Order: sequence, then C-alpha cells, then structure tokens
Amino acid sequence: KIWTHEEGDVLSLKVEMQVKIPSHLAFSLLSDFTFRQQWDKHFITCEVLWAVNEDEKIYYVTSLPVTGHKPRDFVILVSQRQPCKPNEPYIVAVKSVTLASVPPSPEYCRSEILCAGFQIYSDTHSSCTVCYFNQVTSGVMPYLAANLTGSSKSIEDTALECIKFLE
Repeated sequence: KIWTHEEGDVLSLKVEMQVKIPSHLAFSLLSDFTFRQQWDKHFITCEVLWAVNEDEKIYYVTSLPVTGHKPRDFVILVSQRQPCKPNEPYIVAVKSVTLASVPPSPEYCRSEILCAGFQIYSDTHSSCTVCYFNQVTSGVMPYLAANLTGSSKSIEDTALECIKFLE
C-alpha cells in the first residue's frame, strides 16, 4: 500500500509492505544500508563513513542521475532503535547530516533527506509489516516525478524488490 500527503513543497510518502520473515531479521537487514544496493536501484554506492556507535552510522551514498541532472550524493545518519515494549516497532531513522570531511563534489549534486526510515511491526513469529516513510523535498523529487503524475510503478517496483530481498 502507498500513501502520499503533500504540504507546501514537501511530499510525505508512506509505503506499507507485508513480509514473511520475523521482525528482528527485517530490522537487521534494513538497518544496514550497505545492503540497500541489493534491492534499491537508486543506490549506486553506499559506504560507512563513521560508525558513531552500535546504533548509529553515517553513510555516503551516490545515486543514479535523473534525465538532465547530475548524479546525486547524500551524507546520511542512520539510527536504529529496538522496541522498548512488545507492541512497539523497530525503528530505522534516516536524516542528512553535514561532515566537513565530505564536502560536496562538483561531479555530484549534493541532496538532502529531511526525514526518512522504516518502522517494522511484528505480526507473528514469522511475519512482519514494514513501513517505509520519506519526507520528499525538491532534492529527491526528480526520482518521484513519474509517480506524482499518477504512475506509482517505480515506488511499487522498489517495494517489491525490498520484499524479495527480505524474504
């Protein structure tokens, strides 16, 4: 299922996926962004720049160019949290950060992720619901332009690849 909500120049996106693996395994796979290239065709490279602690890592990501644009790059902080109570979800939160050691490069268009991530809810011992959220700004908008005109094929394809990767 896909939901969108537009407010000002920000588009909020939610994608809900039913997955046939335990929630703790989905959390483990989705919180390590070096696996993301295996299922998200928008990710070209992804490397850990700094393991802040066991729950937070800073990654450098490059992505495909959109027609008429340079390839994009991102410096992101990925924070992971396990549930405190049985009914709470696992959380993987993503936000762009600035690192002096990784200045913008002329060959890329530095882009920003305001707020994105996953919530993973346990359904049974062998299945879970994965919700992906993203507040899309103009920096990420070219990737979703086709979707905004009525075709959600790219988002659906990425979600299906994510499910296939997890299962």
